[in-house]
Amino acid sequence: MMQVADIDWDLPDPYTLTIDVTPDDTDRLGHANNVVYVRWLEEISWAHIESLGMTWERHEATGKAMAITRTEIDYLAAANAGDRLILATWLTGFDGRFRSARQFQLVRASDGKTLVRALSSHACVDLKSQRPTRVPPEYGEILGGALVAGGKGLAALSQTD
Repeated sequence: MMQVADIDWDLPDPYTLTIDVTPDDTDRLGHANNVVYVRWLEEISWAHIESLGMTWERHEATGKAMAITRTEIDYLAAANAGDRLILATWLTGFDGRFRSARQFQLVRASDGKTLVRALSSHACVDLKSQRPTRVPPEYGEILGGALVAGGKGLAALSQTD
């Protein structure tokens, strides 16, 4: 079993989440269902941003949140029930006003094989109106301070945004 420090990560210093694939995570083909991968991406995104101080209480207090506007997933190999996975994420883009980007890498712990690479873009929205709005200054400090250099960032997702 590989440990986080032993894995060949795409970027340095990932925020990670360990996942044990259950039979409920699999589909008729016997591997983890594509919908489950999206759920895992969402789970690590919230855990990461909350670890940085952007808690749900802060979102409610500001009336603003970062909403996913696009997700791009490359499924490279299957995960199966019983697999232990390590999902990593990094904040790789922030325009200082509205948008941020996040990169993901999912690795099987038994052999270090990368199973999934993904990118997501996010826009700040008003919680009541659901309309785009400027990032509150405190979000800007948190997002800007957590950026990892060398990632794909906003440009990789802007072709159709």
